[in-house]
Amino acid sequence: MRHAIHRVTEVRIVGDYTLEVEFADGTQRRIDFRPLMEGEIYGPLLDRSLFDKVKVDPEVHTLVWPNGADFDPATLHDWPVYEEAFRERAKQWHAVPPVRIGS
Repeated sequence: MRHAIHRVTEVRIVGDYTLEVEFADGTQRRIDFRPLMEGEIYGPLLDRSLFDKVKVDPEVHTLVWPNGADFDPATLHDWPVYEEAFRERAKQWHAVPPVRIGS
């Protein structure tokens, strides 16, 4: 079985927490990431100065941020299929308090 390999080629900020993502096959997706900004990895992206530092990683061809947040390029490419599941998952990230080591 063969799986398509999707590569992000370009990203543009088009609104508050909204990106337009372009792929090597010509597909474009406009994705509102705001509903996903929860939890330890994605929560810090609520800081617009961090969110706006998004870039395309030249090795793995996906979106990355300086804090280590990223997304699978196949998920971004097929966003309409995965969007609702990610929104539901983000609610769970919010419900789980971060683990703190030491006092």
